[in-house]
Amino acid sequence: MSEVSEAPATPLREAALGIVRHLQQAGFAAYWVGGCVRDFLLGRPPGDYDIVTAALPDQIEQAFPHTVPVGRQFGVILVLEAGHQFQVATFRAEGDYQDGRRPERVTFGDARADAARRDFTVNGLFYDPVAEKLYDWVGGEADLRAKIIRTIGLPAERFDEDYLRLLRAVRLAAQLNFRLETQTLSALQAGASKIKAISAERIRDELIRLFRPPHAARGLDLLQMSGLLQHVLPAIAATVGCAQSPDFHPEGSVFNHLRLMLDQMPAEAVPALPWAILLHDVAKPVTASTDPATGSIHFYGHEKIGAQMATEILEGLRFPRRQIEDIVQAVRCHMQFKDALQMRKATLRRLILRPTFPLELELHRLDCLGSHGRLDVYGFLVEQADALERQPQIRPPLLNGTDLIALGLKPGPALGALLAEAREKQLEDQLTTPEEARAWAKRRLSAEASSKPPRPLPPGDNSAC
Repeated sequence: MSEVSEAPATPLREAALGIVRHLQQAGFAAYWVGGCVRDFLLGRPPGDYDIVTAALPDQIEQAFPHTVPVGRQFGVILVLEAGHQFQVATFRAEGDYQDGRRPERVTFGDARADAARRDFTVNGLFYDPVAEKLYDWVGGEADLRAKIIRTIGLPAERFDEDYLRLLRAVRLAAQLNFRLETQTLSALQAGASKIKAISAERIRDELIRLFRPPHAARGLDLLQMSGLLQHVLPAIAATVGCAQSPDFHPEGSVFNHLRLMLDQMPAEAVPALPWAILLHDVAKPVTASTDPATGSIHFYGHEKIGAQMATEILEGLRFPRRQIEDIVQAVRCHMQFKDALQMRKATLRRLILRPTFPLELELHRLDCLGSHGRLDVYGFLVEQADALERQPQIRPPLLNGTDLIALGLKPGPALGALLAEAREKQLEDQLTTPEEARAWAKRRLSAEASSKPPRPLPPGDNSAC
């Protein structure tokens, strides 16, 4: 193919080649298929290899010593080879789709019928790695060269077979930097609301892949253009028309702000970062107010309300609890960073010592780059974090509850308050060693004890006489 280069050999690829060769030597037609062929021809190392064959499920199991029948009813067998897992499927045709999720009827067939049932032309290519021959019965080679995402057959029919294909079309177009073919896009827009019939977990998984760098901003654009955004993330769709004051946000709407931030995410971004970006201003549309005197637009309390909204959105998408907590923390606290230059030492250090500080700091950096562009606070925080890293004695508290109990203080609110005060003094560099801290606590407890008035005697108690 012109303008298309083959990906280099890898151990994964060699193992996938070996499976095809073994099936062919046993007398069965066998090919690589789908995304691995697409990526292979684009010169992108495939993350996995799917294999199709004329062999029936029991024949696949007989051909390989280590298999798992993950989808025997659909002709799919998992083959374990050289430390890798490969889906090996019998050629099949499908029909009678009833719920926009799965076929009611599966029949085993030939390679052409198998190609015709697939979703997009660039995923319908078959490749024989032994003969080094490409088979294209759906026009995928031309679309790959032209950088087009097009359904195989009528778009509306393909989308009605599996509603998740609506999201996959957008994700593929963003991921590959391809354009959506006109009729495919029209059918996608017409059927966008059907995505709501898909489970939250499947939608979440597609969105996670969609919002990875470097194609996250284009993914957001395509979600909005396709009409899917209002159905999968309606709170983000509300940001499209949410204006901001140009003195702080020359980029315009909240939506523009989000896409600029997504566009500048580093390649090594942690999985929580795209969602912290998407959700940090999620409450701006519902908190927007305009000062009648100045015309300035304000979003008072949007970080707190945004934290509540982010929790509901992420829980609705079935995100893991720990990831929800980290993202929500970043949303709730992102406005604190603007005051970092004026913070007391202890307050600043508590911010830097938070477990989520790296995520929050990167969110702040992108927040600035996606708006006014100033990074003075970011630079200051990096310096302070580096300095704190060279002071490991700051991290563990100098006192704990056991220390105070040993000094005679009973568990309760007073103990917690004294620990908090000791931590504050430690973060202000007023206490620097455990010995200093224990001596300080002992003096505090002695002073409090001596300042307390004597306890009155109970009525009728003459023991003092």
